[in-house]
Amino acid sequence: MSRDHHSHEQGMPHSYQAMSGTADSLNQLAFSATIHCLTGCAIGEVLGLVIGTALGWVNAPSILLAVVLAFLFGYSLTLWPLLAGGMAFRTAMGLALASDTLSITVMEIVDNVVVLVIPGAMDAGLSSLLFWGSLVLSLVLAFVAALPVNRWLIRQGRGHALVHGHH
Repeated sequence: MSRDHHSHEQGMPHSYQAMSGTADSLNQLAFSATIHCLTGCAIGEVLGLVIGTALGWVNAPSILLAVVLAFLFGYSLTLWPLLAGGMAFRTAMGLALASDTLSITVMEIVDNVVVLVIPGAMDAGLSSLLFWGSLVLSLVLAFVAALPVNRWLIRQGRGHALVHGHH
């Protein structure tokens, strides 16, 4: 029997094995979790940087606002379906924190480093291709960095593996 036909990957925790048994399904779940994380991060990053740029803020407060909003929206996208399903807020918040914190942190580090190292990106106006191009590039690179993190978390029975059964 080839490895692709095994019902469980060697070394995979029971919690992941219960959800699925193939590397393809692990990759699909990691991809989905990373898209989920990217959505919240992107909403927060774009909103924070647009607000900061529109108000003429310097880099530090703009980035701080963007990071706070990225975590807020990232956690919210996990919380809403859990709360809608009747889960208690405290339990849902614990799951959101456990499943999203590392992924959002990785995305935020990569995203903000990229926009800071691109010359002029943070000083470009909202109508600038440099502003929007660097923001898109930073989010793409953040996705690439967070995907293996989410895959590893899920394989360990953590990350979105914790909330997968509740959606």
